[in-house]
Amino acid sequence: MYASFNYSQNYTVYLHNPDAVQLLIAEDLSLDRHVSSVCKTCFFWLHQLRRVCRSLETESLETLVHAFVTSREDYCNSVLASALKTITDELQRVLNAAARLISCTSKYDRGLSALLHDELHWLDIPQRVQYKLAVTVHRVSVFQCLMLPVTSICYPPVAIN
Repeated sequence: MYASFNYSQNYTVYLHNPDAVQLLIAEDLSLDRHVSSVCKTCFFWLHQLRRVCRSLETESLETLVHAFVTSREDYCNSVLASALKTITDELQRVLNAAARLISCTSKYDRGLSALLHDELHWLDIPQRVQYKLAVTVHRVSVFQCLMLPVTSICYPPVAIN
């Protein structure tokens, strides 16, 4: 894993692969550019999937939405932990549009939150960020607990005279 930084007016952080999804941070450390880039890409894929959704089964459509939309939203979303509600609302609009595409409902139909939570079992964007942070902290704590006995056996403490 490597990271490269571009120190111009806007910072671009490449994680893993420069051809992969980017994390765009403006010079004032806001995430507006990153979120708008993610939303733009996700809406592009939703538009492409809407063209072929009538010829796909629901399970296939769900798989494609997960592959192209929700995975892109979840990438680096832990940086949104203390983001403003306006930032997370933009990503929530993408998630709502993806749910409407899967369920074949229109923009003004009621019951979108029930569809998101009860049928698709999706969390809203702030809850997704909290869940990802909680899982990350849990994995780190479990990894450290598993590694403590091994490191104490492999590297015994050295007395300093």
